Amino acid sequence: MKGWRILDRRVRTPAGEVDLVARRGSLIAFVEVKTRARGADLDHAIDAHRLRRVAAAAEYLMQRYAGPGDDIRVDVILIAPGTLPRHIENAWIG
Repeated sequence: MKGWRILDRRVRTPAGEVDLVARRGSLIAFVEVKTRARGADLDHAIDAHRLRRVAAAAEYLMQRYAGPGDDIRVDVILIAPGTLPRHIENAWIG
């Protein structure tokens, strides 16, 4: 996964769930993964409400996965059959 190391999968918190927690160097990404049956549906797979929930869960989990000097961000990966996965970096700017 482009030099990323998966730290955890499907982490549930009182604020919501994070599908993947990944690290690359000093960067920790809390990742929402959305799959759809058709590539055309990927443009509507994620919205502000879902991103807010992932961001809230990420805030809850930061201390568990990030250390001093680590950068944090929320990413999205969109997947559909017949299309290349789409990685949206820094999807939540709150």
